[in-house]
Amino acid sequence: MIILAALLLIGGGVYWFTHRGQGRNSRPEPRGATVRPAPLVGTPRAEGAAGCRVVASGLSKRYGDVVAIEDLSFVAEPGRVTAFLGPNGAGKTTTLRAIVGLTSPTAGTATIAGLRYRDLDRPIRRVGAVLEASAAHPGRTARNHLRVICRAGGVPLERADEVLAMVGLTADGRQRPRAYSLGMRQRLAIAAALIGDPELLILDEPANGLDPEGTRWLRDLLRGLAHQGRTVLVSSHLLPEVQALADDIVIIARGRLVAHGTVDSVLDSLARPARTLVRTPEPERLRHALGETAGVTIGVDGEVCITGVDAAHVGDAAQRSGIVVHQLRTERPSLEDAFLELTGEVPR
Repeated sequence: MIILAALLLIGGGVYWFTHRGQGRNSRPEPRGATVRPAPLVGTPRAEGAAGCRVVASGLSKRYGDVVAIEDLSFVAEPGRVTAFLGPNGAGKTTTLRAIVGLTSPTAGTATIAGLRYRDLDRPIRRVGAVLEASAAHPGRTARNHLRVICRAGGVPLERADEVLAMVGLTADGRQRPRAYSLGMRQRLAIAAALIGDPELLILDEPANGLDPEGTRWLRDLLRGLAHQGRTVLVSSHLLPEVQALADDIVIIARGRLVAHGTVDSVLDSLARPARTLVRTPEPERLRHALGETAGVTIGVDGEVCITGVDAAHVGDAAQRSGIVVHQLRTERPSLEDAFLELTGEVPR
């Protein structure tokens, strides 16, 4: 298995190993200053990253009579975080594997900077991917695991220590990953993906096992990478976190595309419109002041729900009529609302 992993590394930047450690009695995530990522160290990627677009065009994959993905097309742009969403079994992992050459599509193409993964020059410098959190040899220390990847990819060995610092594992680098918690193994997998200082980072459910502090760390790391001009493509079921993280979203269901665009544009496309919520001791006067252009519903708790006009219009009408307003806020559909409406599935 070690030979297989090394061959995969030499062929590209994806390190794939089949050992799975459960870590039920393992140590918790590291705390304190080591959690904060260190700045990226390596060749500046601004120029190369400008062309590192991921383009899926008519991508399809069948396993016999089973359709995993069908005619799937989307783009992940440099300098942006693109969230790849869908219910379990929708085809997300199959799509990500096709992008990095671990699965051959039945039809269509997936390109990185205009090339198939296997045609990239030194792919470890172009792409870092995490498709399996437990992809480390259980008998090696985390530091040596990363040094093996450095050596196989032609990267200076010092890079292992740099990425350990970035993911907050410096103090635990001489431990074997079999003693790690799931969250720590996720950090180690991300460190391995960052070995080549890549222009594109692809992560499949990277927040699994992370506590709230670790989730915020991951969000800051990915936003920072995108700010440097890199392309970040990430799948996740943590929809509130995705809404705080992503610039663009791609939603698939049953292997087919159901939505693609910026987070705001997808939310604005929903059948359920944004609404304005108001608390006032004079709800009936407010209803009269707004007239027939607004839909006004007065809840049993006294909260007034208004549709058809925006919050500025409501505030102006209340001021003109001398109506006291204690609270005025706009409530838009959430990403979870969009997910449920577009897929008809409950996120799990």
